[in-house]
Amino acid sequence: MKKFLALTLSLVFCIALLAGCGTKTPPAEPETATTVIKVAATPAPHAEILEVAKSILAEEGIDLQIVEFTDYIQPNLATESGDVDANYFQHIDYLNSFNPSNNTHLVNAAEIHYEPYGLYPGKTATIEELADGAQIAVPNDPSNEARALLLLEAQGIIKLAEGVGLAATALDIVENPKNVEIVEMEAASLPGALSSVDMAVINGNYAIGAGLSVANDSVAVEDADSAAAAQYANIIVVKEGNENNEAVQALIKALKSDTVRDFINNTYDGAVVPLF
Repeated sequence: MKKFLALTLSLVFCIALLAGCGTKTPPAEPETATTVIKVAATPAPHAEILEVAKSILAEEGIDLQIVEFTDYIQPNLATESGDVDANYFQHIDYLNSFNPSNNTHLVNAAEIHYEPYGLYPGKTATIEELADGAQIAVPNDPSNEARALLLLEAQGIIKLAEGVGLAATALDIVENPKNVEIVEMEAASLPGALSSVDMAVINGNYAIGAGLSVANDSVAVEDADSAAAAQYANIIVVKEGNENNEAVQALIKALKSDTVRDFINNTYDGAVVPLF
């Protein structure tokens, strides 16, 4: 009887033990860490293009955080300091002039698009109607001012000294038959200045942000075969040494995707031209 009781108790214990083992919750799978990449950009078109890339990167477990700026200085300083991982707002000429002037160590990681400059009417509707002494506003930073002056030269408004090319300044104007006054101002201020000047040469991103169409609103636009068109690709910029960072390379791949190309072509009416 005692043996039977002991055997029964042992059997009950084993059953309980097995049942307990069967109901144990398996350990949770470790969550995959999300990679974060912060990119500084001006609002249009750069931040808008990044928004398209954001959804592509999300599928790869990369969280693209877009930090918007409205000037051309702070995005580079934030990239240099490491506050952001990259920026997308400028062309290579601007970067090459910025580095020595600000003791930064930033490099071109990829060329994404080109934005043709346009000459937009303000108080005067056409080039032919420009009066003697008319005011034409241009960007005041060196590389963009040269580009604006070359556009004015191509329209016969001014003539620049031989060979100055993309290093041109207002001091290089050697012929000015209409005696136009070149008004230098911060690039971001140009669209708002149209009501107070006769015309303005406006950077593509600021024109887009102001609702201006280079195809429909400008009286002149950079030729696709011009020196400026070849020189002024808009680029992804990182601090030197971060060019091959995996998240940066994933960002570049996303920006050069068919999805982004289609978005650019369908959205900007020729004001932004993909280079891939």
